[in-house]
Amino acid sequence: MSETQDKPAAENQSEAAAANQTGTQPPVNAPFKPVIAAKAAKRANASVIGMVIALLVCVLAFLPIVLMNPAPKGEGFRPNVDVAAIARNATGVAGFTPVTPDTGDTFKPNYARWESGTGSGVPTWEIGFLTPKEAFIGLTQTNQANPTWVLQQTGNLPVTGTRNAGGQDWELRDSGKEKRSMVLEYRGTTLILSGTASLDEFATLAAAVVKSADQAPLPSGSASASASAQPSS
Repeated sequence: MSETQDKPAAENQSEAAAANQTGTQPPVNAPFKPVIAAKAAKRANASVIGMVIALLVCVLAFLPIVLMNPAPKGEGFRPNVDVAAIARNATGVAGFTPVTPDTGDTFKPNYARWESGTGSGVPTWEIGFLTPKEAFIGLTQTNQANPTWVLQQTGNLPVTGTRNAGGQDWELRDSGKEKRSMVLEYRGTTLILSGTASLDEFATLAAAVVKSADQAPLPSGSASASASAQPSS
């Protein structure tokens, strides 16, 4: 009997396992590393490069547009509103000459429009102003005012007195905080100023409004009323 045959089976199995561990076979849990063919790798790189080139072309195409329209600087964007031109267009439908207060470069108009009054029933001429102190005052003018509409326009603020501006006594409505309004019945129309500005800024704008109203011709109805009110000689 040979020595190999005399060895126990368990010992033979141990030697076989040891031989497997020292062999060239890879471990069972070794990570799998895929191999990409050279042509496939070249195509993948070409696709990435193409995407980068396309992105650069898009950026270069839009860059001149961005440069020609730079973002506003300084005090922020202020729309260029031609109040006089818009007022001339509104005169034909308003039935009166809309006021166009001249405040120089101090009060900046940020809108001017004619509202047909579809919702309120009262057609109005409206201008919004940014004041020198960066507050806001809105001007509203109409020849069809009524008490309910005036209350709505002034936010139901209580009447607290009068304020003289432009030689006229405006009705002052003040909340005691930031919001206030000034109301004037003048030359056939109702003029309302409302906003958050100081009383001094309200008075400055109100004086310019009165001056503009004085330069406008009276509505035909108001002119007739004024003529009939004159005593006969």
